Amino acid sequence: MLGLYGRLVAARVRSQLQYRLSFAIQVVATFFISFLDFVAILILFENVPALGEWSVAEVALLYGVSTIAFSFADLAVGHLDEFPQLIRDGTFDLLLIRPRGTLFQVVASDFQLRRLGKTIQGLVVLGYALSAVGVDWSPGRIGMLVLMVVAGTVIFVSVWVIAITVVFWTVEGGEFANAFTYGGQFLAQYPIDIYGRWLRRFLAFVVPMAFVAYFPALYVLDKPDPLGLPGFLRFSSPVVAILTAGVAGLAWRFAVRHYRSAGG
Repeated sequence: MLGLYGRLVAARVRSQLQYRLSFAIQVVATFFISFLDFVAILILFENVPALGEWSVAEVALLYGVSTIAFSFADLAVGHLDEFPQLIRDGTFDLLLIRPRGTLFQVVASDFQLRRLGKTIQGLVVLGYALSAVGVDWSPGRIGMLVLMVVAGTVIFVSVWVIAITVVFWTVEGGEFANAFTYGGQFLAQYPIDIYGRWLRRFLAFVVPMAFVAYFPALYVLDKPDPLGLPGFLRFSSPVVAILTAGVAGLAWRFAVRHYRSAGG
């Protein structure tokens, strides 16, 4: 399955690289558009010395990790934004009669490498953060940083899949999914202790964006948790990612089982 997906992605990439100037312009444009989000954070820190108990470099770490993880998810499943059209015009019906799983077919149907500009932007910000936070980069912290990106990517992909399943019942509903994906990424850029109690609980225990960067960053930065939550949460991102992926798979299967064609 992974081999087939790799071949399909490679074919998509070769096709997009045929127009190299256009591709380069799109990547650069995506980079600068994405960078505006971090500029907003810098402007915020021009007016306040710290955000809660977090410095600009520490917030940059959260931002960089969450942006890279989201950009990887966006590369893989960002085209799910167009999934409502498959339901609306009945194209999804064709996927049901093919031998491969429907989720695999939908995910493998596109791969927009131009979104790599967001990845590059996240790497630039993360590079700044790593040089500015002033921590001792032990093997454990380096390993945790890698796990943050991997687990964060899985969490974003899973939330994307879960959120888009609402389209099976509503036909429309892309905006609903965006509230959890793009909205979740925005919230993950900041420390959750700056939010109200209900939103903190929502991000920690419902849509687990706090496990993308916040909790593991407490370990990386050797910071006490201002919320006083259990210490094991700092190391729980991989487990949460696996659980979220499992829920995504179950949600997709349930939605497909109850699908009623809206084609025509």
